[in-house]
Amino acid sequence: MVSPDLELPRLRELLPASGRMKTRIKLDERQSQLIATDFPRPWKTRHTISLNLSLWGQLTIPQRDMLFLRQVCWLTSVNLLKPDWYRGLVVLGALGTLLQLLQQDVVGVVAAGGLTAVAGTQVWRQVRGSRAEVTADETTLQVAQRRGYSETEAAQALLQAIEAGPRLEGRPSLTFTELLRCQHLRSLIGASPVPVPEQAYDG
Repeated sequence: MVSPDLELPRLRELLPASGRMKTRIKLDERQSQLIATDFPRPWKTRHTISLNLSLWGQLTIPQRDMLFLRQVCWLTSVNLLKPDWYRGLVVLGALGTLLQLLQQDVVGVVAAGGLTAVAGTQVWRQVRGSRAEVTADETTLQVAQRRGYSETEAAQALLQAIEAGPRLEGRPSLTFTELLRCQHLRSLIGASPVPVPEQAYDG
């Protein structure tokens, strides 16, 4: 069993400067996941990462390091307020839907609501799609190299941690996105000659 008195300070030391003021670590033995966090909402200045310590302790230290850093890298990469076309369309669509509701224009409501839904789906893919997940893995490897790991060591540890997830969490298998992430990590370390095809990503 990992001691929380030792593990939590160790993990805090791992945090990159960009994540130290934004991240809080807590323990939750009731959760089924090794590590979890709520979706980062724009109005929250700090985000909580929760660990199931009894599951967490079954990973090696490098695996724990990579899984933790990866969660932090994803958290700090999400910026729902970053201006772009899709976010602009979400705002316009929402305003249009409200206007059409006030005017009781059913066709207008459907059209504006459809625009909002399509744009919202694209924004979601930007932050939670498989492309965003793989990008978070790549950022993790970069941060890990500043913590004394080589790229290969970091990629191997992250790959092993992802693959251990279903066994420790009682899931039947890896998800499709996890399979993509594993294949991408294998290609990075030369364990697989086949890279993930671009069309496999959903966002």
